[in-house]
Amino acid sequence: MPLPKATAQDYWALPEGVRAELIDGELWDLASPSRKHQEIVSTVVRRLGNFIDAHGGPCKVYPAPLAVNLFADDSTFVEPDVLAVCDSKKLSDRGCEGAPDFVMEVVSPSNPEMDYISKLNLYREAGVREYWICDPMRERTLVYNFGSDAVMAMHGFGETVLSSVFPGFEMNFAQVVAGM
Repeated sequence: MPLPKATAQDYWALPEGVRAELIDGELWDLASPSRKHQEIVSTVVRRLGNFIDAHGGPCKVYPAPLAVNLFADDSTFVEPDVLAVCDSKKLSDRGCEGAPDFVMEVVSPSNPEMDYISKLNLYREAGVREYWICDPMRERTLVYNFGSDAVMAMHGFGETVLSSVFPGFEMNFAQVVAGM
């Protein structure tokens, strides 16, 4: 007998401290991140936030956990590692209601397919403008620009990664993880 599909009500009823995502009617547990994962996330959040502040942009940058009601219809809730939202109307007390402009996921060794396949397709379908997949195990970052040309680029950790959503913003992940 198949299990019943999970709903937004199930997602919001999770016990305090339990992190999960609601995708295709299933709740997916989120593993506790490693120190390297958190170093990458905190550095990107800090640098991107400082970049936006210095350039007077309206966007807000958030680290996980922040609930993203990806299609703004209570069907899919994700918690990207880093997200930036430029339309303040999408922000609510629950989190983000609709697709963020920028998302970065740091690949988890326990389930890389989620970031490389499932979330890639979800983010593209929902209207995320730019998606970075940072993979510390392979020391590379994939950048997807879902604009009219839908370009993907791959960068080794020693290369500079540039943003199309935030022109002038750049990251070198080798510098972030150096000395860890």
